[in-house]
Amino acid sequence: MNAIPAVASDAPERRSEGPGAAPGAGWRDRARALVLRFGPAVWCYAVLKLVGFTVFMKLLSFSGDYLKKHPRFGGGANPWDVLASWDGWWYQQVAEFGYHPALVPVANGVPGFTVEQNSAAFFPLYPGLMRLVSDTTGLGLYGAGMLVSVVASLFAAAGIHAVVDRLAGPRAGVVAAGLWAIAPGSGAEWALYSDSLFVALASWACYCVMTRQWVAAGAVTLVAGLNRPTSAALIGAVGLAALVELYRRGSGVVRPLTAMLLAPLGLLGYVGWVGWRAGEWGAYFTLQRDAWLHYFDYGQGTFYAVRGVLLGRTDYPFAYPVADLLATLIVFSLPALIVLLIRLRPPLVLTAYTLATIVSVLGSLGIFGNTSRYLLPAFPLLIALAVAMRKLSWPVLAAVLGTGAIASGWYGGYVIFELGIP
Repeated sequence: MNAIPAVASDAPERRSEGPGAAPGAGWRDRARALVLRFGPAVWCYAVLKLVGFTVFMKLLSFSGDYLKKHPRFGGGANPWDVLASWDGWWYQQVAEFGYHPALVPVANGVPGFTVEQNSAAFFPLYPGLMRLVSDTTGLGLYGAGMLVSVVASLFAAAGIHAVVDRLAGPRAGVVAAGLWAIAPGSGAEWALYSDSLFVALASWACYCVMTRQWVAAGAVTLVAGLNRPTSAALIGAVGLAALVELYRRGSGVVRPLTAMLLAPLGLLGYVGWVGWRAGEWGAYFTLQRDAWLHYFDYGQGTFYAVRGVLLGRTDYPFAYPVADLLATLIVFSLPALIVLLIRLRPPLVLTAYTLATIVSVLGSLGIFGNTSRYLLPAFPLLIALAVAMRKLSWPVLAAVLGTGAIASGWYGGYVIFELGIP
């Protein structure tokens, strides 16, 4: 499919220039152009997400199960406290106390858990922003973290729109942003989790590559590397796209080469720092493997989990029947979504990033029920659906996406946070 150019917004600026132009008119015109371009997608995302979030909170309130759980592990005094449990508790620890990387053996530990869990397993960008917003606004860490997540999710919706707009037009971009709002695992988008922030960075990094803004792509990817270890997929995709650019053009090598050099610095810098502080260069990976039982096992964990679900068994690590059933359905849908994406012939960066993300998720041992959340960054999988749905009328789209938003409060929020471990 032919690429559709981004909406140009420089014409109003040219009209505002000249001796008689009002001061600041150019900025107003530029802001108006941005609102016109991204407003529909952001509003679509926000409304759908708010519907799903409300349903999620109502389900929590109705069940009351959170009152019986520890505040660290899916509980709290209020339904919204659940959003700050599990990983959210660790992010608050980092924001408040910083890091103290160490590898401390567990005496008589359970097989697979031989090292004490440490906050160094959680990358610094999100908790750093939590602390910055808290100190600046006076909000507590919970409020600051939620503010960062919500604002980041809006930037993610805008980034997804920007990417899809170039491929299939603005209507498809709006639909794609709406689909991401109701995607499986979307409950983590408005929680004390770093997922929305990462998708915001990843989507804009891909857009920068698509528009050949190589230095910006490398810089944004560098920042993404400070947010999540899954940035490795983005780093590889940006690096591969830059390498192909160098091969095809043979000139103007500085900017693509700069992107290649900048992209991995955030990830490598943090992992190296943890190793230096802990006194063992592979300390980060040791923590992931021996404290959280999360590591690349070439898909064995996924295979055993899917086999267990199909046979109605729970003889695999981290078995949560409802969440795992949804994860299995998602795994079965991936081949079709991949084929539909490739059929559209998207830019290399999108294909490489999506495939690398999927390989990373399915090839790693972890909490299988979290597959839906782990695949949130793979937003290009939504492009083919958005292209097909853009032909629907707005009332039909509203009915389809609205129904999905209501359902997402259960499958994207309640199932993950209360019937599994997010």
